[in-house]
Amino acid sequence: MNKRLIAIHLPQFHPFKENDEWWGKGFTEWTNVTKAKPRFRGHYQPHLPADTGFYDLRLPEARQMQADMAKEYGIYGFCYYHYWFNGHRLMERPVNEILASGEPDFPFMLCWANENWARNWDGGFKDILMEQNYSREDDIVHMTYLCKEVFPDKRYIKINGKPFFTIYKPELFPHMKETIETWRTVSKRFGFDLYLGFMENPRINVKEVLSYGFDIAIDFQPTNMGTFLQHKNTIKKIINKITKKPYSLILDYGQYVDYQNSQSMPDYKQFPCVSPGWDNSCRRVNKPFIAFIKGTPQLFGKWLAKTLQKFKPYSKEENFVFINAWNEWAEGNHLEPDQKWGRAFLEETHRVITEENK
Repeated sequence: MNKRLIAIHLPQFHPFKENDEWWGKGFTEWTNVTKAKPRFRGHYQPHLPADTGFYDLRLPEARQMQADMAKEYGIYGFCYYHYWFNGHRLMERPVNEILASGEPDFPFMLCWANENWARNWDGGFKDILMEQNYSREDDIVHMTYLCKEVFPDKRYIKINGKPFFTIYKPELFPHMKETIETWRTVSKRFGFDLYLGFMENPRINVKEVLSYGFDIAIDFQPTNMGTFLQHKNTIKKIINKITKKPYSLILDYGQYVDYQNSQSMPDYKQFPCVSPGWDNSCRRVNKPFIAFIKGTPQLFGKWLAKTLQKFKPYSKEENFVFINAWNEWAEGNHLEPDQKWGRAFLEETHRVITEENK
């Protein structure tokens, strides 16, 4: 049974009003990316784009370029982060224009990034700029918007006719079960049943969250570094010696891949996930950070191949494997070509998915 790859997509590569106010005129994700510097000997920073250049997602040519490249290398669709704050949306322009124009002709879905938006969005979340306030009224308004404006699009990813919508952090909802019941009631008024997923993280009981009415859990890599560190003594906490900042973590990507490849699929419904890397140092200037070292496209291909081999689709259409991410440049986590590796991560992706689906 063929398997399909969905790459998670960050739409913050364009300026918008709120970022101008909060971070300075003209701020985009590239602002963080280009100011990065190596923090220790051999540290690969900055990550700079190659073939794509410093694109602006307000341009239809940039969105088409991404879709064409993803399609060429075996990606089935994008999962765009969706930012909703009681009807107020952030960085919505790229998806709005995809919906309005009908271009590019490439499958997509949404993941609601349902965290507070904070000034110190690198992890502290103390200075809140825009807060999430959950209510039944907002559940109704939100799902009504999705059912009217987004889900009817022929490119929107559906499973057996059900729009596939996922939540980033279900544990932040005060009444997740009731929210799901409300969403399903609203969507049926518009002729939709829903296929609902959530991103796993170490702070939740996955089976309990599934029992609220979700259809699927989605592995979100790389998030289980804690269990990896407990399992492997070979990874060290680098304190002061290298980074000059306590608690920064430098992890060996190859060892992490071997660890992930040694794990079995869970005994619940889950779409698996792989990641080409991680390094959030440019979002944490002068603060502790986490970075993989010694990562290569070949190691990523090894992880992807083993994941595809282990994953047995639940049905003909429940056959998705996620890649985190397409373009998280400020997290050192991207399939898009950079100046070090070129298109090698994309080429590995294409090679592996082609061999798997022969």
